[in-house]
Amino acid sequence: MDLLLIGGVSGSGKSVALAALEDSGYYAVNNLPLPLVAETARYLADAGRDRVAIALDVKTAPGLADLPHTLDRLRNAGWSVRFLYLDAKTETLVKRFSETRRRHPFSSDSRTLTEAIDYERMLLAEVRPLGFAFDTSELSSASLRSWIKDFVSVDASKLTLLLESFGFKHGVPLDADLVFDVRCLPNPHYEPALQPLTGRDPEVVRFLEKVPEVERMYRDIYHFVASWLPDYARDNRNYLTVAIGCTGGRHRSVYFVERLAQAFSPRYQVLVRHRELE
Repeated sequence: MDLLLIGGVSGSGKSVALAALEDSGYYAVNNLPLPLVAETARYLADAGRDRVAIALDVKTAPGLADLPHTLDRLRNAGWSVRFLYLDAKTETLVKRFSETRRRHPFSSDSRTLTEAIDYERMLLAEVRPLGFAFDTSELSSASLRSWIKDFVSVDASKLTLLLESFGFKHGVPLDADLVFDVRCLPNPHYEPALQPLTGRDPEVVRFLEKVPEVERMYRDIYHFVASWLPDYARDNRNYLTVAIGCTGGRHRSVYFVERLAQAFSPRYQVLVRHRELE
């Protein structure tokens, strides 16, 4: 069985992710308490379901405290198990709850919305490192659905390298394991002909490749990531997120991510995300 467990903070897009997985052929179960996961998985396996996605319920006691042992038991039973943790910035969550007028699960007369978000983060702090954390702050529902379909297409038994471009003016991604800053390089944004383009366009590529410091920065980042990837793999990491940021996230960072993806894809599973282009 391919079993995908979904956790994370309320408002981060777990329902959207579950719907995308259902569209991809998974049998979807929403808000299941952790003690019922193994029993539900066995029942669905006996019923012939070989791809199951379960969104976990943190509100029902005992929450997710036993998740490490549950993951071990499921894997020892021979199932392929992945844990996807969705996250988003507090200001994004506040905006989403305000727009939808939904009540946060941990809101109360004595706890504001921001306090409820912080309280839920505290409850989930220990389980966040157990899986692949993904920041949905800047994503539309359509972009998240598309990314989820890319996520489930990779081999879960091998390390996947996620290369992500972003703009510092919009904040550092919450899901980044390694962050590189390329703002010290010449900015194509200040060239009128290049401003509306992105780091994918040949004109921007030619502009950047004329700068010796760009090649030097690329080689430094490439050699750092390449030299440490085997160590991350030996540490039983399934995913490594490398984020590269420039000012706006449209030119220099996009160029570096595209070039690194081309270099690493022959040897590793590579996913590409351009946060500000989405």
